[in-house]
Amino acid sequence: MQVIALEVRAQVGESCRALRRTGLVVGTAGNVSLREGDAVAISPSGLDYDEMTAELVGVHRLDGTPLEAPLQPSSELPLHLAVYARTDARAIVHTHAPASTALACVLDELPASHYYAAMFGGPVRVAPYATFGSAELADNVTAALDGRAAALMGNHGAVVVAATLAKAVDLAAYLEYLCDLHLRALSTGLPVRTLSPAEIERVAARLGSYGQVAPGADRT
Repeated sequence: MQVIALEVRAQVGESCRALRRTGLVVGTAGNVSLREGDAVAISPSGLDYDEMTAELVGVHRLDGTPLEAPLQPSSELPLHLAVYARTDARAIVHTHAPASTALACVLDELPASHYYAAMFGGPVRVAPYATFGSAELADNVTAALDGRAAALMGNHGAVVVAATLAKAVDLAAYLEYLCDLHLRALSTGLPVRTLSPAEIERVAARLGSYGQVAPGADRT
């Protein structure tokens, strides 16, 4: 099996550093992976993001067998592998961002209180708590991701899936924005208005064609 190229593995470290710069990750409290064929490149456990070179980003088979992994992988490798096995995701971002983690301590579901919920397929479910790195956590999160691009993890954090790592990082920021908005709305003590499933479907259709690329730009 061909190991994932170094230039692709470099994206994992770059994404980790981007998450830290935007405050979605503190220290090394998060993990990132991408899939190519039957191989997964994932951030190492507990390694300073500034030291995360492409060579230190480990590659594993979908069954967890290391192909080229000089360091221990993230403790959430079982979660990443379970998501790849049960979804068509090609990239995963897991964070302990403050707003999403706070809501994961008090809600069973993040309702569609803003139309950006359409980016994730509708209300974002909260997976029941289970010990980090466990098969139970992997099962809980994959169930919560059914038909969704994100899930909150009870008393833990958030996970976002996408077709590319750049898109997953982008969605992680939008998810944190949604969670922060909902927290602020809840803090008023007033009832929080939510949008209907029909409206979320309409918004999702419009968002599908939203955005432009500047002439000469490359968004691959």
